[in-house]
Amino acid sequence: MVKLVLWDIDHTLMATRGLGGELWGEAFEQVTGVAMRQQAPVTGSTERVILRETARLHDVPYSDGLFTRFADALGALHVRRAAELRERGHALPGAAAVLAALDERGIRQSVVTGNVRQAAEVKLSVFGLDTYLRMDEGAYAQDGETRPELLREALARSGTTATEAVFLGDTPADVAGGREAGIRVVGVATGRTTAADLGVAGAEVVLSGLSDVGHALGAICE
Repeated sequence: MVKLVLWDIDHTLMATRGLGGELWGEAFEQVTGVAMRQQAPVTGSTERVILRETARLHDVPYSDGLFTRFADALGALHVRRAAELRERGHALPGAAAVLAALDERGIRQSVVTGNVRQAAEVKLSVFGLDTYLRMDEGAYAQDGETRPELLREALARSGTTATEAVFLGDTPADVAGGREAGIRVVGVATGRTTAADLGVAGAEVVLSGLSDVGHALGAICE
């Protein structure tokens, strides 16, 4: 029986419509003093890895201290521009309804995301999605570099075993991370990866989206 549902955020529950990249570049320049010319690949990665690789592209020395300053700067920028995020971004169709339906069933929910925690909290709160999520039981960029690390941290924080959890994400990295952590993965083809490719990556079930609430609940709770 499913006791815990873990959600990826970007392109699974919501989209920022380009604002996320703008804030990222601004935070990078704030903490390094270097204007960002190129960002390392972000799909399926975590902020810590993205920052390290982006710093390398700009010949900027990376350290844990740099990541801490970057995380603080990025979180503060999300807080400052939350109203703009609400205007430009949006929750994906069906996201709130599926979260609410799972909550009504008494199933605990949290997030496993490559975002830094403060940014994740702002993104979810501006669209009212945080109401259904136990944020303290999730895992964020501050908690590790890889999806398996983050998933295991969320399981530990929630006191849940891998066999009692389900993870929903939109990238092959999400699928691979869930499989490595022993968690059943439901792919959601609302990002840059097709449903077919999520299936090839190993997702046990793939949804085209969350707008069919009954279908989504069936896939999650089977």
